[in-house]
Amino acid sequence: MFVDEVDIHVFAGNGGNGCLSFRREKFVPRGGPDGGDGGPGGSVYIVAAPRKNTLVDFRFHPEFKAPAGRHGQGANRTGATGRDLVIEVPIGTLVYEGPAEGQHEAPGVGPDAQPLADLAADGERVLVARGGRGGRGNARFVSSTNRAPRRTEPGEAGEERRLRLQLKLIADVGLIGFPNAGKSTLISRISAARPKIADYPFTTLVPNLGVVTLGDDRSFVVADVPGLIEGAHEGHGLGDRFLRHIERTKVLVHLVDVSGASGRDPVHDFEVILNELRQFNPAVAAKPQIVAANKIDALDDPERLSALRAHVEHLGLPFHEISGVSGTGVPALLEAAWTSIAAARVVAPEDAGADVEEGPDLLSSARLRRDA
Repeated sequence: MFVDEVDIHVFAGNGGNGCLSFRREKFVPRGGPDGGDGGPGGSVYIVAAPRKNTLVDFRFHPEFKAPAGRHGQGANRTGATGRDLVIEVPIGTLVYEGPAEGQHEAPGVGPDAQPLADLAADGERVLVARGGRGGRGNARFVSSTNRAPRRTEPGEAGEERRLRLQLKLIADVGLIGFPNAGKSTLISRISAARPKIADYPFTTLVPNLGVVTLGDDRSFVVADVPGLIEGAHEGHGLGDRFLRHIERTKVLVHLVDVSGASGRDPVHDFEVILNELRQFNPAVAAKPQIVAANKIDALDDPERLSALRAHVEHLGLPFHEISGVSGTGVPALLEAAWTSIAAARVVAPEDAGADVEEGPDLLSSARLRRDA
């Protein structure tokens, strides 16, 4: 099951209580207070891990609680610190402030919302809930005027937060196009991915990832995005649920069915999908695009192919004629995609995966904005 959006509830551990204790030993006339401090509670971190590729585990296990710190003890013994809880999520997960209890929509989740953290690289992590501080024992309150204090402090409560996790797949190439344009067939030919292939619309209901190997140690990741239709940015068809998965891609390969089996005009299909990209996010529509006229082995009217070629070349986009079934033109398409990927990597090199430790400050800022 592919799940790309979940709400979770995290609890940091409470701090342990300070201890009230006095030293009492035979032949020791002046014992005095010796109550130790409580240990701090464990914090909750979210970390990006390559072994995860979906958020399905969180659908059935939405609550996470870090261990509490142990209470202080006599003989000035400090309680043990609660272990930090590390929650692993897929690479490409965004962390947002989640909806309040009883609500379905989160105040900060929307097309223009800024995530609290964007875990886009292996090992990136963010602190989402800080453990409570341990309370002080009575040995901490000794003074010249109070030699036997009976005062202690309870441990502080750990932070509690509701979060929304959204997954955006990280791929170099995104395959886009109308339903039944041949995206699943193509990705099954060029990679080891085996999506469902059938002769009816919306065969693919979830994105599929495949690794393409060209030789000479050249490889890239392709994402097959479920079929888009007119009005997808407004929720039509599969809606904009999967459009966000192409936001991280470097190159878009636009597959257009020119066989005539769909009964649609290829030029119109191309313009509809291009307009949906503009409506969803202009930055996505501005990504490098390669247009591939698919199913040329079943072409019944050469004029359909000529019209699409003239339209695409007028826009200055690369154009390829392919057949995902027979493999005609596919090697040239992959080489063109690699050239575009290499150029994109030079323009915007990927950052190394570093720890994202700004989580508490970001969360505090979001809380201040919400309360304002």
